[in-house]
Amino acid sequence: MTTTDLPPLPADAAELLRAVGAPPRLVAHLALVHEVAEEIAGFCARQGLVFDREAVRYGAATHDIGKTVHPEELSAPGSLHEPAGYALLLAHGVPEHLARFARSHASWDEPGVTVESLLVSLADKAWKNKRVRELEDLVVERLAAAGGRERWEAFLALDDLLTRIGEGAPRRLAVQAAHPVRTG
Repeated sequence: MTTTDLPPLPADAAELLRAVGAPPRLVAHLALVHEVAEEIAGFCARQGLVFDREAVRYGAATHDIGKTVHPEELSAPGSLHEPAGYALLLAHGVPEHLARFARSHASWDEPGVTVESLLVSLADKAWKNKRVRELEDLVVERLAAAGGRERWEAFLALDDLLTRIGEGAPRRLAVQAAHPVRTG
């Protein structure tokens, strides 16, 4: 993959991003997070974790869509894009169970968080090799319970995966950086 090539997004998510005029940098970010989410989801499914894989795919591909409304958050921290993205997705007819990732991808530590939300949140960190122990611990607990394994076994397996994913972070960051923040 060159610095301008992007992994594919789900067709419906890609079309929605075009329709809302998502800037190239945002599309690149979403494609790269989606790519990592696919890898994490495949790993988790092989470990026996049961979850809605299509929801994870869609959530990873659209979680930051609110940055089309708040483009300043493409290059600076902020959380205004989260409720804006949720509202934008609902306004475009996206079902709530898929739109919620835009609102919840940064709130993985709230009570009642779903495994799908944990996986989207994990992908949104792992794509750039950011490790968040508390988030990873929540995923480890789900993996251990699903696979009937000891917690330490699930931890080691997830740690190996995230280490491998992290090794690709410089390439992914370069790919994202090759795309302009603004359209045109």
